[in-house]
Amino acid sequence: MGKVTGFLEIERQDRKYAPASDRVRHYNEFVLPLGDEGTKRQAARCMDCGIPFCHNGCPVHNQIPDWNDLVYRGDWQEAANNLHTTNNFPEFTGRICPAPCQESCTLNLSDAPVTIKTIEQAIADKAWENGWIEIQSLRPKTGKKIAVIGSGPAGLACAQQLARAGHDVHLFEKHQRAGGLLRYGIPDFKMEKHLVDRRVKQMEQEGVTFHYGVHVGVDVKAAELRKTYDAVVLTGGSEKPRDLPVPGRELSGVHFAMDFLTQNNRRVSGENTDVADPILATGKHVVVIGGGDTGSDCIGTSVRHGALSVTQLEILPQPPVKENKLHIWPDWPLKLRTSSSHEEGAERDFAVLTQSFSGENGRVTGLNCVKVDAKFQPVPGSEFTLKADLVFLAMGFVHPVHEGMLSELGVALDARGNVIANQSSYETSVSNVFVAGDMRRGQSLVVWAIREGRQAAASVDAFLMGETVLPRV
Repeated sequence: MGKVTGFLEIERQDRKYAPASDRVRHYNEFVLPLGDEGTKRQAARCMDCGIPFCHNGCPVHNQIPDWNDLVYRGDWQEAANNLHTTNNFPEFTGRICPAPCQESCTLNLSDAPVTIKTIEQAIADKAWENGWIEIQSLRPKTGKKIAVIGSGPAGLACAQQLARAGHDVHLFEKHQRAGGLLRYGIPDFKMEKHLVDRRVKQMEQEGVTFHYGVHVGVDVKAAELRKTYDAVVLTGGSEKPRDLPVPGRELSGVHFAMDFLTQNNRRVSGENTDVADPILATGKHVVVIGGGDTGSDCIGTSVRHGALSVTQLEILPQPPVKENKLHIWPDWPLKLRTSSSHEEGAERDFAVLTQSFSGENGRVTGLNCVKVDAKFQPVPGSEFTLKADLVFLAMGFVHPVHEGMLSELGVALDARGNVIANQSSYETSVSNVFVAGDMRRGQSLVVWAIREGRQAAASVDAFLMGETVLPRV
């Protein structure tokens, strides 16, 4: 729990960002670490709260008070060991998780939660720096073969756990590199991709075989994998974007956000840089429709391209700056959140509906918008137009892609279009086929994907062996 009186004696201090004028010139990470002593002082603030609500706030149930105490006492290696018992990739979540654990922290009642996310990243980074990340195996080879389809965070976590349980795991990825959303959706300035590469190398050493450029359901029949492997795990994510079917949608310059982000991430990494029609925001007026993290990533990327202006539109009303903690805590609150990308230069407008796109010579030139009321009905007389040379649709994802693999397998879908499976067995309606992550639960967080991948691995192990040596948390 850290120092007994630490929360009374030590003020909350968190990491800062490099100046926006500097960081927008590159795609490298720009968060400035606290350093060992600063991190130890913040870990000392973890109080003896009796009930650690941070456990409930964390989807993977990190033992937060335990490793806070270990960091405070200077036992970084044991803190890293503890952290890895619940989270396969803490250096990922320490960078990109929105930290629901901090919202659940008892000290958040006084607006000064423990800097859990900062401490988590510091532990993970120190473990890599000191060579504490070792190759693991839990038992001898079982002779069972498992196919995991999709190498996002759910697939990576599932594959790593199953390989450690002694199974012969083959991970199929349609792209040229592993990582899924981690690699192709999240910009490098939030998480550099060498972090994914070293985890992939670790997994290869632990026995996972990666198959790149293999689109299951297109290049390889899913039915063939069912015959070849003892179990198949679907971890392909929720990739069907929500569209905006209004007049002018067909105009050039209106793109799904993920097409823009994926292309730019490939450009930064040097993968497939020769694109016939590159999506570039340089010298353009950019409008991002959608107020979530994907929209924020489009803002940061557009600023780095050298956009003339960036405007973000959200159909929901502007949330309050501060939540009513006595009503909400320890649950995740709805409140106005300003990302580092917003601070780099973006205008935000709320309660806005785009009614149509206007254009000239086949290219978008503007948006025709209207304000909406609490029932999302247009407010008479509130119409306005926005100049736009480039528009990104960042309104989320509705469900996994049904065409190809899912249709071929014939797995049952729920009313939202996600693959049906419970959180106990993770088994689909088709025998020996399992599912985890966004493909099952819908669009969610990386930390939830890691949790589901781990739990699905335990279920697959029990299905094949009659019992499991893998943890459920």
